[in-house]
Amino acid sequence: MSAAPLSLDPADPAHPAGTQELSRLLFDTLVELDARGMPQPAVAIAWEPEPGQQRWRFNLRPGVTFDDGTPVTAEAVAASLRAANANWTVSATGDAILIVRDSAAPGLPAELALPRNSIAKRGTGRIRGTGPFALAQWEPGKKIVLTAREDYWRGRPFLNAIEIELNQGPREQMIALDLAKLDVIEVAPEQARQAAAEGRRVTNSLPVELVALVFNREQSPEDGRLRQALNLSLDRDALNRVFLHGESEPTAGLLPDWMTGYGFVFSSSVDLDRARQLRTGLRQAAPWSLSYDAADPLLRLIAERIALNARDTGLNIQPGNSGAADLRLARMRLPSLDARTSLSAFAAQFGLALPRVDSDSAQDLYAAESALLQSQRVIPLLHLRAHYCVGANLKHWNAAEDGVWDPADAWLITEKP
Repeated sequence: MSAAPLSLDPADPAHPAGTQELSRLLFDTLVELDARGMPQPAVAIAWEPEPGQQRWRFNLRPGVTFDDGTPVTAEAVAASLRAANANWTVSATGDAILIVRDSAAPGLPAELALPRNSIAKRGTGRIRGTGPFALAQWEPGKKIVLTAREDYWRGRPFLNAIEIELNQGPREQMIALDLAKLDVIEVAPEQARQAAAEGRRVTNSLPVELVALVFNREQSPEDGRLRQALNLSLDRDALNRVFLHGESEPTAGLLPDWMTGYGFVFSSSVDLDRARQLRTGLRQAAPWSLSYDAADPLLRLIAERIALNARDTGLNIQPGNSGAADLRLARMRLPSLDARTSLSAFAAQFGLALPRVDSDSAQDLYAAESALLQSQRVIPLLHLRAHYCVGANLKHWNAAEDGVWDPADAWLITEKP
């Protein structure tokens, strides 16, 4: 994988994006989400809120252990969640835990399925999890070796071990796969179609990654019209065709349409006439600087095309790698299969407060997402799929809907003598 985490603690705020796969292998959460984003039992077997949904009780599954063999107790779970959520009140009560929030938290079960809320035991020299694999070797930023747990509460995985090489670029990964040195590699979305055309076995998720422009400061009244003009000048369809060979979904919304069903309502069409009309009579005080990850060739190409699109409207955008830029081009993994939880996480990344969402209805979600977009702090561009190439000897390996590895039933063909 291309990520190079220096910590395996799922609650570490410096945990790099794209490492949810590691958390799923080493840790479990109290609750997990099914393919429809609905909460299902995991380490917790049942839960119930008190009236007002501010206080929740979660009953723990008996017989679950950490990878060092010690039992998962209510006290251990409470300590783990307190470490990840300093503003929560979490206490143990018999074989259950009680979580008290500052206000009503109807989406708490889905929030507990986030990787940062994984159940972990800290302070023992190294972090311990309850997942299907245990840590056997750890070279921060370089390599991880995991071994299957015989005592995993869901049953032992078929695979004996998984070795993960970190900080590996796309070219290095592809060469190693072709030389049969690796069984699974990441594939950049813009390279997926070519990889399949060359006969490699490619698998992909639903669109789970947002590419968006994020402004780093509040807007002035004139800024608002300029940002709207920029939004209308962007040719998202061309970005998809030219740079991603049709492997992405152009979007003007934060959440993908497969999740909400209303994504098409946010128009992603170019409207240069309207953009120029908004621009009329306004002076751009200074060129907008646009930053992006210099190590990501896709973002570099998109940033350069954005600057060209903006020029058609009379806006001046200068792509570069300045940390103090006016706006940044970012790639953000979908935080959760639950729409409300994802909106809340996105809002936090943009420095915004999520408008109140009273239910999971499409109407309430649409109202909350619309309010975030109307802040004009973010301009969504594309939704990307996660792509992987799988070697010939690896069978029944799949990525879940959110792109996270699901190796529970995977197995390897043994080499012929």
